[in-house]
Amino acid sequence: MAPRVLISDALSPAAVQIFKDRGVEVDFQPNLGKDKDKLAEIIGNYDGLAIRSATKVSPKILEQAARLKVIGRAGIGVDNVDIPAATAKGVIVMNTPFGNSITTAEHAIAMMFALAREIPAADASTQAGKWEKNRFMGVELTAKTLGIIGCGNIGSIVADRALGLKMKVIAYDPFLSPERALDLGVDKVELDDLLARADIITLHTPLTEKTKNVLSAEAIGKTKKGVRIINCARGGLVDEAALRAALDSGQVGGAAFDVFVTEPATENPLFGHPNVICTPHLGASTSEAQENVALQVAEQMSDYLLRGAISNAVNFPSITAEEAPKLKPFIELAEKLGSFAGQLTETDIKTVRITYEGAVAELKVKALTSAAVAGLLRPALAEVNVVSAPSVAKERGIVVEEMTREVTGDFESLVTLTVVTEKMERSVSGTVFADGRPRIVEIKGIRVDAEFGPSMIYVTNEDKPGFIGRFASLLGDAGLNIATFALGRDRQGGDAIALVEVDGTVPAEIIAKVQALPAVKQAKPLVF
Repeated sequence: MAPRVLISDALSPAAVQIFKDRGVEVDFQPNLGKDKDKLAEIIGNYDGLAIRSATKVSPKILEQAARLKVIGRAGIGVDNVDIPAATAKGVIVMNTPFGNSITTAEHAIAMMFALAREIPAADASTQAGKWEKNRFMGVELTAKTLGIIGCGNIGSIVADRALGLKMKVIAYDPFLSPERALDLGVDKVELDDLLARADIITLHTPLTEKTKNVLSAEAIGKTKKGVRIINCARGGLVDEAALRAALDSGQVGGAAFDVFVTEPATENPLFGHPNVICTPHLGASTSEAQENVALQVAEQMSDYLLRGAISNAVNFPSITAEEAPKLKPFIELAEKLGSFAGQLTETDIKTVRITYEGAVAELKVKALTSAAVAGLLRPALAEVNVVSAPSVAKERGIVVEEMTREVTGDFESLVTLTVVTEKMERSVSGTVFADGRPRIVEIKGIRVDAEFGPSMIYVTNEDKPGFIGRFASLLGDAGLNIATFALGRDRQGGDAIALVEVDGTVPAEIIAKVQALPAVKQAKPLVF
């Protein structure tokens, strides 16, 4: 059955066509985002939801979204999606971070020019029939120092354009490498240095706990007198009340804002000041950008629903269309290794260590780790899924460690999952052979070769004659048919294991009887 996508906000007809051309059923209801109750009523019929900013995806909506696999936001900001609730539900949330980068950068440059030459006020004055040639004394941008706070995708485009205007560009960004700064032609500086040196400051960073009010009253106090401040990124990066006070005192010479703490902004501390220019969040508002993000979200969602490829997800690692088919059997292996360990672990897990050896180490191991942790936690927490697993593990204080190595043993690829609790440490290893089916190849250091079956019995015992006969007879007498029987031991007469697939579920009384057999240390039913 073809996947179904609901578009609940206005999106380009070309995006609708992309879905159709790719074989995805589309229901285009561009005004549905405003009707929360109707959206909650019908969302259960769809595998994907494509939105802009009008649709608010709340926990209430997600509760009804039984089939939903992906939410695609045409644009950067995902403030209108409850990410933790979507993650807990196993829904991938994608955005389109690059579709409107040029448009937003150009708006910041346009605001910079408007501020430097007082264009909005000069326009209003002239059109009012005044000729105030001497009132509007601007400044040149050439040779001025532009301070960029946040030199990522959009910030770097602003830097490039500013260098073309013969400006001196300095940037504060903890994630900007010295090599990248050199490539961009900017000086990487600390925030206090930027505040002291910049003639114009422009912000291009997401809003996080660390960046909220990055331009606080204290920071604004450290700026050059007469500095001009531009914000086309996110409301809340600048303390608006502190900025108004600095504008009134003359510490700040002018401000141009496209974004505000409260939007829609019908009132704001900045409004009405003669040296302030405001626009209604137009950063992404060009026909090219609107088209780009719409097409991009349609492509991304189709790729995920049809091929398992994940790009620009805010709550899961990216997986290319080429990687997806190679990853699929290893995701299954990782999840089943996790499930195996989880079903056998009865005490609190402290650490999970996952080692990838050989060819599998070249794949997107973050996705495999998520699958392994999901499998491990699911026996205790039924609701956990591949998307939510890392955050669930973090909430519970479980340390997740990843290691990659070149091939060291007999297998082209080997995944080893080790669980550490207060009482013990248990390891299980598996691989995927050419048939694409995952199998266990080692348990607690004992070699074994077993495929995963829907219903299995795991037994640890002393390696003594007669055990296999008694065990098989017991299952036969109980009417349980043995599908596969895998055995392993560390040495003659030492520790041994049996992993047996049976047809149908294993009653508790049978496990009790197996546990009572001579030489048996542990017997557990497993379900995969």
